[in-house]
Amino acid sequence: MHHSVSAVLLSLLLSGTGAALAQSPSSTVGLSVRRVELVPDDAQPTVEVAVSPGLSTVFLFDSEVSREGLMLEGRERFAMVDAGLNTLRLVPSEKILAGERLKLTVRFQDGSAPAASTFVLVAHPARSEAHVEVYRRKRSVETYQEEVRLARSEAEQCREENARLRAERSAPDGLTGLISTEVLSKRGVDYRDLTKGVSQAPGGAAARQYVYAYRAARRVAVEVIFMSGGDAQPWTAVGAMLRGKANEELKVLRVWQSGPVASDSTSQRLVVEAEAAAESPQGPFTLKLWDVDGRRTVTLGNVTFP
Repeated sequence: MHHSVSAVLLSLLLSGTGAALAQSPSSTVGLSVRRVELVPDDAQPTVEVAVSPGLSTVFLFDSEVSREGLMLEGRERFAMVDAGLNTLRLVPSEKILAGERLKLTVRFQDGSAPAASTFVLVAHPARSEAHVEVYRRKRSVETYQEEVRLARSEAEQCREENARLRAERSAPDGLTGLISTEVLSKRGVDYRDLTKGVSQAPGGAAARQYVYAYRAARRVAVEVIFMSGGDAQPWTAVGAMLRGKANEELKVLRVWQSGPVASDSTSQRLVVEAEAAAESPQGPFTLKLWDVDGRRTVTLGNVTFP
């Protein structure tokens, strides 16, 4: 019985029934090393850097910076601000709000142009840029070669993702689709009721009613039945993150929601599907969901898989 219910659930994802939303490539697991080249005049565009609560963002400078000249807007929103001669590590706290934009200004010690540089830290509920390399001098050939290598790797990942999406779109619906895409791979789908064990962080945009977990050969999924949390504005999740205790993340493939969670509507079903090998850990994971502007979120803890 559990397997048949699970197959129906995953077939909904393959058939595209309801408001199916694919996780954008830019918001998948991890962000690459960011390289910023400064110019010695006023033509330098504003550089935006993504930060997130509890995640570390490290700036690496090729020139020594002045600790006294460091200016960080909203410093009380950061759990750690560790400035060295050539490094700056920032860890936002839970006080930072999604979508918030805070200015960071650093000044250099040698007096050369540019004497300072300003960045805009943009808070995201789950994503951050882990490494930002800032160059005032001419970059070495090795850094350009590394950038090309990373760009080729990301392009190859995009090609593989496009091939997977085309294969799924051309697959038939229902149980036949599950078999043709090898999602079942002769093992079926395992099911677990997480309703009693899952915790929800306060202040979420919606209230969870029931939570279920599924595992197939190469996929896992979390199903959440949401009801209104008292917010008058309807809420629809467009992005999701599944992160483990060691900050490892599962690659989210899609987010599907039956309809907006609103105060005047009935409960709505949401499904997050992720890529996972058969030997991948069972958890626990933290599931974070966010809406289109990233300001209203829902966080569920202690998510485990069969």
